[in-house]
Amino acid sequence: MTSPILGEISGKGKAAHPGLYLAPFSIQVHSDSADNQIMSIETKAVTRLNGKYLTFNLQAESYGIDVLKVREIIRLTTITSVPQMPPHIRGVINLRGKIIPVMDLRVRFEFASAANTEQTCIIVVQVKLPDGKATQMGLVVDGVEEVINIAENDIEETPSFGGQICTDYIIGIAKVKGLVKTLLDIDGIVCADTLKNIKDMTAAPAVK
Repeated sequence: MTSPILGEISGKGKAAHPGLYLAPFSIQVHSDSADNQIMSIETKAVTRLNGKYLTFNLQAESYGIDVLKVREIIRLTTITSVPQMPPHIRGVINLRGKIIPVMDLRVRFEFASAANTEQTCIIVVQVKLPDGKATQMGLVVDGVEEVINIAENDIEETPSFGGQICTDYIIGIAKVKGLVKTLLDIDGIVCADTLKNIKDMTAAPAVK
């Protein structure tokens, strides 16, 4: 069964080719006065978590990432292993002539391994490298669900699980239609050492 959102996305963005997700966004500049600028910054800080999220399934649980980070969703394809990578980096794929590193979120979250299914896919997202530049990276997930708009009052702060558990990559917990969805910070999921390795990998030209 094919996921209904493969090759399609909600909103005003239009796909440049099948499978590509272009999320709509706009930038507003307020220059009336310094007071106006401060007011805008404070409001943005309060409501920055609300908006559109792509939700996906992993270990029978639902997670969400900012749709503006999503560049593409593709079916699971052949992944080429790369030596000396962390266990959660499965390797790289050649996506239309471009090298894309691929992370297995099951391994990253220390979940039990599971067989791939027809729903298993790769979400291509944009992450920031240590030098501030952006690059693309694939995330292997059990399946994608939908693009949803989450309101500010439906998002709660991440609860404390004790000092031994790191939750830095969890930006909030959303309640949608009676279900709980964990909202993730993509840049926070990828550690600094992994980002450095990704930078080295993506610097090499792809073989067409």
